Amino acid sequence: MGTWLTKNILYLAWVQALVSTLGSLYASEILGFPPCVLCWYQRIFMYPLVLILPIGIFKKDRNLPDYVIPLASLGGLVALYQNLLSWKVISETLAPCAIGVSCLTKYVNYFGFITIPLLSLLSFVVIISCMVVYKRLNSKS
Repeated sequence: MGTWLTKNILYLAWVQALVSTLGSLYASEILGFPPCVLCWYQRIFMYPLVLILPIGIFKKDRNLPDYVIPLASLGGLVALYQNLLSWKVISETLAPCAIGVSCLTKYVNYFGFITIPLLSLLSFVVIISCMVVYKRLNSKS
């Protein structure tokens, strides 16, 4: 793997968490898109990563993936569930958003398939991938 990526894989994960967090805050606070229940759960798992990752980087904590992967995996599962609802793989009757904003509301739909839940899922996948690569690189040394 390239030297630049090897040295910066943790920073890439942190930037992804930061962009995701700022993006979700921008969508709700500036654009006025109220988050649904599933979006709130995804935020619960994403927002702490903005603090956990730089602390782990600063402390050179080789166990950082052990803290990040569980949070990102749980958030990714919620995002996957929301996407499966959106793609109609799972019945709309199983959506937990009975009161308030529907989990199926599409505020953003670029190119007919890029939605906020898809962006969230991709963010969690990028973070998990970075942690897996970091863990593999450090298991060799």
